[in-house]
Amino acid sequence: MNKGKSGWWWLRAAGLTVLTVWLVRTLLVTTCVIPSSGMENSLYQGERILVNKWSYGLRLPFCSLFGYHRLASSRAEKGDILLFNNPHPQQVEKGIEWRELFISRCIGTPGDTLMLDADLNCVGGEVLSPDAKSLYAYPVSSEDLMLTVLSVLGIKGNTLAGYTSDGGYIRSFSQYEYYLISQKLEGRIPLVPLDEKNRTEVHPYVIPAKGVPVKVYPWNVTLLCNTIVAHEHQPAEVRHDTLYVKGKPVEAYTFGKDYYWVASNDPVNICDSRLFGFVPEDHLIGKAWRIWYSSRKGRFWQRVQ
Repeated sequence: MNKGKSGWWWLRAAGLTVLTVWLVRTLLVTTCVIPSSGMENSLYQGERILVNKWSYGLRLPFCSLFGYHRLASSRAEKGDILLFNNPHPQQVEKGIEWRELFISRCIGTPGDTLMLDADLNCVGGEVLSPDAKSLYAYPVSSEDLMLTVLSVLGIKGNTLAGYTSDGGYIRSFSQYEYYLISQKLEGRIPLVPLDEKNRTEVHPYVIPAKGVPVKVYPWNVTLLCNTIVAHEHQPAEVRHDTLYVKGKPVEAYTFGKDYYWVASNDPVNICDSRLFGFVPEDHLIGKAWRIWYSSRKGRFWQRVQ
């Protein structure tokens, strides 16, 4: 009898533990692993973080079965690092909550207007984080000196991002890294910011807000069309720069959801809105909160910023 009762006690304890963990991860916080270097130096590849699921209201489970509902709903803010489900999965029939997880910084909220170039890079406006990186070009003849400076400053993992048309090298640096490198180089390497060169074709893009018409222009028509089909679930197509919804031409479209625009810290990493466009509100899981595991010294339990 005692052994039987003891066995049942352990079984109940194990079941209660599993239930408690499931409830905490479902209703309070969840955890995720940073999959890439796209958010350095805010978050590093391989770090584990906690995400507050109540940051923007709790998204109720099984939304693909019972519809999207959120308790105590509120909007994300510019500068927040968001955890969200992939807005553009390969298997579109897969439920939202089962899709791949992405993490990026919010740079556009519903109703905002962003100035984007032809590659959907955001140009102009405030820098939301000192960790946000920009691309810089320099002569190939300066590569050895650059590698020496990076080593002296302890900047690790900064690989080449590409090459210029005239054979120069391209790397990405944060504002702080650029400051340190510039001080160390003392003008010995001409670092040319590429974003200053690529602003020849910049247009305003309005981030859709629920119930607010967004005017259609030649430069945003494709993005709007893709959003209407994928997230508003309406038939739409583009014919000669004209948007057709349900077979009728429209000059503006009123969206039924709030949307966001997100960006990686590193412009080389395109797992952000440049790849998948607007992020709908129903894809948001929560705001990155605390680092609970890192191989880097002194980062345990740091608040994510």
